[in-house]
Amino acid sequence: QVQLVESGGGLVQAGGSLRLSCAASGSGFSINSMNWYRQAPGKQREWVATVTSGGTNYGDSVKGRFNISIDNAKNTVYLQMNSLKPEDTAVYYCHAGITNGLVVFSYWGQGTQVTVSS
Repeated sequence: QVQLVESGGGLVQAGGSLRLSCAASGSGFSINSMNWYRQAPGKQREWVATVTSGGTNYGDSVKGRFNISIDNAKNTVYLQMNSLKPEDTAVYYCHAGITNGLVVFSYWGQGTQVTVSS
């Protein structure tokens, strides 16, 4: 069983920065991809960013402001969020595609609140 534990959310003023972390714990797994999603009140969950062995990708709304990175030794993914805007306010969820070598499983973190004040 794999668990994802997120941290780093909080309240920040517009133009500020935050860094989210998501640590995967467990045994006997390897990571295919790690991703960040977000969900604002009354809106659908939105994909934010992905990191794989092949590189990174970002949603259009965060491109140039957010940076996703992974520390493979710690099985931890980070989301550095810069130039934050009020519209970035949401619950941010970590997602991992994890394989046991045969099957890829999908795991979600519990979410962490990010609030950007204007």
